[in-house]
Amino acid sequence: MTSPASPQFTNSYATLPPRFYTKMQATPVAGPTLIRLNADLAAQMGLDADWLASEAGIQMLSGNVMPPGADPLAQVYAGHQFGGWSPRLGDGRALLLGEVDGPGNAHWDIQLKGSGPTPYSRMGDGRAWLGPVIREYVVSEAMHALGVPTTRALAAVSTGEIVLREDRMPGAILTRAASSHVRVGTFQYFASQQDVEGLRALLDFAITRHYSDLAKDDALGFLKAVIAAQAELVAKWMGLGFIHGVMNTDNCHIGGLTIDYGPCAFMDAYDPRKVFSSIDQHGRYAYGAQPEILVWNLAQLASSLLPLINRDMDDAVKVAQEALQEFSSLYTDAWKRVFFAKLGLKTGGEAEITLVQDLLTAMAENQADFTLTFRGLADGTAREQFVDPTVFDTWAEGWTARNPDMQALNDANPAYIPRNHQIELAITEAVSGDLSRFHRLCDVLTRPYSNQPGQEDLQAPPTEQELVRQTFCGT
Repeated sequence: MTSPASPQFTNSYATLPPRFYTKMQATPVAGPTLIRLNADLAAQMGLDADWLASEAGIQMLSGNVMPPGADPLAQVYAGHQFGGWSPRLGDGRALLLGEVDGPGNAHWDIQLKGSGPTPYSRMGDGRAWLGPVIREYVVSEAMHALGVPTTRALAAVSTGEIVLREDRMPGAILTRAASSHVRVGTFQYFASQQDVEGLRALLDFAITRHYSDLAKDDALGFLKAVIAAQAELVAKWMGLGFIHGVMNTDNCHIGGLTIDYGPCAFMDAYDPRKVFSSIDQHGRYAYGAQPEILVWNLAQLASSLLPLINRDMDDAVKVAQEALQEFSSLYTDAWKRVFFAKLGLKTGGEAEITLVQDLLTAMAENQADFTLTFRGLADGTAREQFVDPTVFDTWAEGWTARNPDMQALNDANPAYIPRNHQIELAITEAVSGDLSRFHRLCDVLTRPYSNQPGQEDLQAPPTEQELVRQTFCGT
């Protein structure tokens, strides 16, 4: 029997010019202990779960000891935050240790979130407390199980230290895995510096990592690929009632992944204007605004890429605008695939689009639960979500006339989502030392489309007393 083995790292991002990052070590923590290890993900990454759970592994997951080949660094980037330009952001509480090569030639970046201050911390302490670590672990892994491209949670550890926020909170570190951590804001940073060579190096890196079928210098092809990937991503968000909460350009991943789970939330009662984030005072990132904001973010990427698209700026602007204009049809096609599937329809046209929109309108007017309404289409319980069930009955006549595939409905509509009130309960209990609800959520949400006897309370919407009206970044 072989002994557990430490992973062997490399760091291709560290081969980029030094102006792309700051190399540094994590700030040691006093007494790290393992909260949860994602053994299934470790296997996908080709990592030894037994070693990761060992004392040596926990020292790595806490940042106290670097594994062989690691070259830790904090990435620099810029971004538009709620529409306001910030020329220099960067990893303020995270370090990219490097990458490991998994089965199938997969490259996995491994990053520690909450590992201490960096030059980009902007007066912050660079730490994370237990609440945001639990939220990102639960939601990112649920998103993966729901079929949404996302960063992943490999592990969570407690630090044995206190983090000061509104109160004294237990510290924690999340180990995040992703195909890369390159954002629209990364391109914006070099564009704002008028650093064309930096842009070109970043483009080559991003194409190699995410769109290897393109030529390395194909900036226009890259832009189109990102537009297509993001259109698919946000259509999936919309089909789950997911609200990211901070769709800043520095939180927009060029590989089409969901990244940076701060004040994210899933809707209970359907409302296209719904906002949870405490810092989104004007609804910029409301549920129904997400496709429009995505176009805005992609326009910022297009602007950043102009010097690489064509030396003739007029021609570059023209073809970039044409690429952006393709978003509408790409997103509409993706939205139709998602919502038609949720109604058990394989195809459709304007009449089916109207059918979806009529249901959503009725749901909004009747405070119907988003998840339970769609899930209830299969077993006849959807009408129970309506204040006036006859409204649903009238709609359902037109729906059933289209002969929906009833067998396919449960494959498109989850039984379980990470309910906001359940996450908040898990955090409150974890702070008091009880991690059982956190682990239970993680286990149930690995099979969100399956009915799981005994877990019905995790399906239920919140009572009035349990309702979560605001979520917070935790920084």
